[in-house]
Parts: sequence; C-alpha cells; structure tokens
Amino acid sequence: MADFGGADLDAFRAQAREWLEANFPKSLAGNEEAQAQAMAGGVKIEGDLALWRDRMGEKGWGVPTWPAQYGGGGLSREEARVLQQEMARIGAWNPIGGMGVGMFGPTLLEYGTEEQKKKYIPDIATAKVRWCQGFSEPGAGSDLASLQTKAEDKGDHWLVNGQKIWTSGGQWADMIFCLVRTDQTKKHEGISFVVFSMHQPGVEVRPIRLIAGSSPFCETFFTDVKVPKENLIGPLNGGWTVAKRLLQHERSGMGGRAGEGGGKRDALGVIAKKYVGEDEQGRLADLDLRTRIIQNDMDLKALQQTVRRAALEAKGNAGPSATTSIMKNANMKVAQERAELTLEFMGHQGLGWEGEAFTAEELAAVRGWLAGKAGSIYGGSNEVQNNIISKRILGLPEATQSK
Repeated sequence: MADFGGADLDAFRAQAREWLEANFPKSLAGNEEAQAQAMAGGVKIEGDLALWRDRMGEKGWGVPTWPAQYGGGGLSREEARVLQQEMARIGAWNPIGGMGVGMFGPTLLEYGTEEQKKKYIPDIATAKVRWCQGFSEPGAGSDLASLQTKAEDKGDHWLVNGQKIWTSGGQWADMIFCLVRTDQTKKHEGISFVVFSMHQPGVEVRPIRLIAGSSPFCETFFTDVKVPKENLIGPLNGGWTVAKRLLQHERSGMGGRAGEGGGKRDALGVIAKKYVGEDEQGRLADLDLRTRIIQNDMDLKALQQTVRRAALEAKGNAGPSATTSIMKNANMKVAQERAELTLEFMGHQGLGWEGEAFTAEELAAVRGWLAGKAGSIYGGSNEVQNNIISKRILGLPEATQSK
C-alpha cells in the first residue's frame, strides 16, 4: 500500500473503498450475529466470516494504526478514521478484536522488547492467538496489589503457583498475560508481568456460570507452571506500572465502545413503540417513558462525542490517560440505563428466560440486562474509577480519618 502519511486522504479513501468493495463479503453487511460470533470464544469461525477475518488480518486493518513491521496496518489516525467511515458506509465491521487487540497488544508495543513484539503482535493482528487476563485473585480484587500468585526464580525459568479468578475467556484462550509476585517483601514493587501458554501442564481452568446463563469468566489454577525468563514483559518487579497502563487501555475500550459503529439497530424509541404504542401524533404513547428514553439518547450521543473528541485530541503514541476512567463509568451508566428502559417497556415480555412465548430479541434483552450489571465492577469498579478521577484528574487531596 502506498504511504499517504495523512497528506492525501482522498487518495487513501479511494483505495480503501476499492479494497473493501472487493474483499468484504456482502452477506456480512450489518450482520450483528456474525459480528458477535467473530468475538465469541469456543465458536468455529468458517465461511464468509473466516474469509473476512483472514483478509482483514492479512491487510493489517484489524489493527489499522499498529506498526506495519509487526503485522499492523501502519495507518495514521486520520487514515484509520477514513477506513472506519468507509467500512460503516457499506455495513462492514472489524472482525479482529479481543484482549490481545484491546489490552495486551497496545501495552506490549510500549513495554515489550523488539523480540517480544515480533513474536506476539503478528498473531494478535491476524486473530490466530486468543489471549486472556490473569489479574484478579480471590483475595485480591479491588486491592489488586495484594495478589499472591507466586513466581519462583529457577534459573532459566519462573515456576508459577497460585490462583486467578474472573479470567474472561480463559477456557478458550491460548495465552495469558499475568501478574505474579516475584518479591515477597514488597507490595506494589514486588509484582512482575509475565505471559505464558494456557495449554501447558499445570494450568487448570474452571468456567463460572453466571446469573445471565453464560460462562464468560473462569477460575484459573497454576501448579508448577514453567514460564521462560524471556516471557517477562517490562522490568523485573515493575509489573505494577505495566498493569496500570494495560488497565487504561482496557477502560479506553470499555468507554469507547459507545462511539463505535457496527450493525444496524433500531433506536430505543422505535422498539418501545412496538410494545407501548403511539399517540395521535405518532410519538411514543407514554410521556414519562418517552422523556427518559430521549434523555438516555442524549447521554449516549454526548458520550459518543466525548469519545471522538478524546481520539482527535490524542497526540502521537501517548495512548489513553486517566480520563478513560470517566468514559468507562459514563459508558456503563448509559448502557445499564438503556437495558433497564428496554425491560420496562417490554413489560412481562421482558421477563422471559426461555420458551416460544418470547422472541429472540426479548430473551437477549433480559440476559443482556443481567450480564450488564457486571460492567460496574470489571475493568475496575465504579468506586475505583471515582478514586482515580478524584486524585489524578481533579487533584483532590487524600481523605483523612478524623480521630
């Protein structure tokens, strides 16, 4: 591909449009089910979906702004926005994602060695390897630095023993990025960041069934798991700094999803009319419900504009900042309110769990509402984000305990 360097976006737009028209399978246009399948674990990807993922991976456009020498698209931010616009124009969407793209990859580009980038990034960019996160433990959730999973120095390798919990997609993952304790005498300064295979002896994964009926999270146990020394990311005992950066990338993704395109979906008010009905002017018949839906739509639009503004203001490779905590909390609030409004106007049809009396959309709504409650916790709870906002953005002093 020619190097436009942002100087000739019209030429790049023409090339992107031509490539997309030739390579995007029309059967996938606006297909939300296929989009969800591409990101789901434990699902065999085949047909047009496999073809689209392979083509995007080979082109590097699944991770458009990552360096081309590691398998990324090598595009500028301006070119990436043009690509997104052209994809949205024909109902196309990015089939490459997951924790490798949203969390580990950006962190590795910043903290990894050249050898590590060459080893891991290409397989993330082509979705050949699926990653999971080993951070939280039964006794180390919000106070993550209390983690006790231990990595003993055995000369040419580490020997890892311990337990992680809430390991998203652990049962389907090929690799894990994991926080381990390499110094028992210090808290934050005794943690290191390592990566290793989930398919080796000593790794045991047990899925956790949630109230929504799915099992996206797991308990993960490590018993004498060997980790090569070259799998240390960042400095020894410097894993806390690497982890904080990774969590910023995670929250950036959680907040930024509100601003993404994707499949075509009816507005909340349009769906509500099917259940509540219309007045003589064609508006939603319930005035109070109509007001609250409009307010939620306004909040969503404001969030989307904030996400876009943050992307435009980002300079160079500075990456996400503490403002991701604001976007994460705002996104969760808007999403949870939307889910609750949906169940409200569906009435008893929004209480179904199974059976022919409920449509697929109604069953998905109640499961989505239940699953969405976890959004206030994962990626750092709302309370943790509020602390970050108060300290790092507002500059408020530490709370002192009165005697």
